[in-house]
Amino acid sequence: MNRLCKELSIRYPVIHGGMGNISSVNLAAAISEAGGLGTIGCGTSGLDEVEQKITDLKSMTTRPFAVNIAINVAPQVEELLALVIKHRVPVVSLSAGNPSPYIQTLHDNEIKVMAIVASVKHALKAEAAGADIIVAEGFEAAGINSPLELTTMTLIPQITKSIQIPVVAAGGIGDGKGLAAALALGAEGVQMGTRFIATQEMQAHELYKQRLLDASDIETRIIGREVGRVRRVLTNDYVMNLEKRVKEGMKLEEFNEATTEVQHVLGAIKGDMQNGYINSGQVAGLIEDIPTVQELLERMMIEAKEACKRTANLL
Repeated sequence: MNRLCKELSIRYPVIHGGMGNISSVNLAAAISEAGGLGTIGCGTSGLDEVEQKITDLKSMTTRPFAVNIAINVAPQVEELLALVIKHRVPVVSLSAGNPSPYIQTLHDNEIKVMAIVASVKHALKAEAAGADIIVAEGFEAAGINSPLELTTMTLIPQITKSIQIPVVAAGGIGDGKGLAAALALGAEGVQMGTRFIATQEMQAHELYKQRLLDASDIETRIIGREVGRVRRVLTNDYVMNLEKRVKEGMKLEEFNEATTEVQHVLGAIKGDMQNGYINSGQVAGLIEDIPTVQELLERMMIEAKEACKRTANLL
């Protein structure tokens, strides 16, 4: 058993990305039950909604799970921290901001802390602040990304040689080969978001899942660079119109208003591709089916072992 699995008390070294407001309790429960670490994303949801998701998830699995708090996105971070402490959530992942002020409080309540970072500098700071696990995310990943735009392939080995705690690779991973590659780079596990959208348990609109099945290798794109934002999405009518508006001089405030969780829910949950967008990582081009979570994780483990054997034979 690797350190990540031991630290989190999970069977497989696979973590579920938070997914913000569209996070699915059914999906998180299925991932935890299958041996990974399911996650509820808080996004911009209200406290009552987040609490309901936590209680629902606890009723569906007795296995470890996580709650993701996006620090600079969530409107009430302190209240969310109080909520996870109240419900004895075993693991919290902190993203989109400085995790340092919150780690000790979580540790005082026996909660493991994962810090999501996109550079060596931030990984070192999170480790020094007491984080238990680093999730290093390359800009192949879906949704809001770091403006540094470092790739997973280059980011993981630099971070793993710089810190001592377990590292999880995120961004561009959706199968066993990706898991094997991450392990070869020094990570001890992977975090996936987009691949879990295309599973039977994910409560997303069928149009979203079908777009992932149909996507080629070049159908995700970054929007927002012109206004200082980096968000990876899957091409649709709303995104194409948004890109046009950005090129015509859209301001940052307007861009933020056009890419809130409201528009994401419209696309991902309601299937409205005219008025909403859908996040997607570059891994979309690899997705060819919609398995159960159990089938996906078991297949990944077989693929990863085969990939490792093949690599060893090549050497």
